[in-house]
Amino acid sequence: MADPDQTRLICVGRVAGAFGVKGEVRITAYTQEPQTLLGHKTLLKKDGSPGLTILSGRPHKDAVLARVKEIGAKEEADAIRGLELYIPRAALPEPEEDEFYLTDLFGLRAVSPEGEELGVVKAVRDFGAGDILEIQPKAGASWWVAFTREAVPEVRLAQGEIVVVRPAED
Repeated sequence: MADPDQTRLICVGRVAGAFGVKGEVRITAYTQEPQTLLGHKTLLKKDGSPGLTILSGRPHKDAVLARVKEIGAKEEADAIRGLELYIPRAALPEPEEDEFYLTDLFGLRAVSPEGEELGVVKAVRDFGAGDILEIQPKAGASWWVAFTREAVPEVRLAQGEIVVVRPAED
């Protein structure tokens, strides 16, 4: 069986359209530092097939401007606007001790401080006020919890779980 980190893809950006008239592409970066996209020469499509091959580029605000092998004209760049770009999870550097990637939280079991199973992490979102986790219980509707030290005091990647202090219900 293949290592899931070798086959799991992480969305790192989206084509925002053309930049200029010579076929450069503006790629909105979903990475902390946009220029890290330039370190990945081949960006993949969602299905794992090759998407764009970066020949050169430079950071620009929250994006990168890139010359890519597949695009030679402004119209071609505009035609792929919205294309999401991925890299294999294994291509990311290993995080430091006590650090992790948010993508590593997906699918982890959520347990209470007492060990009671609460559900699994279904999604991680940031709507502008910080990261929040969507927890999907075995039965019933999912619920949200702020991804703060108070609400999620422990992340135990090796055990495949996070400890969650469930918010009080009104």
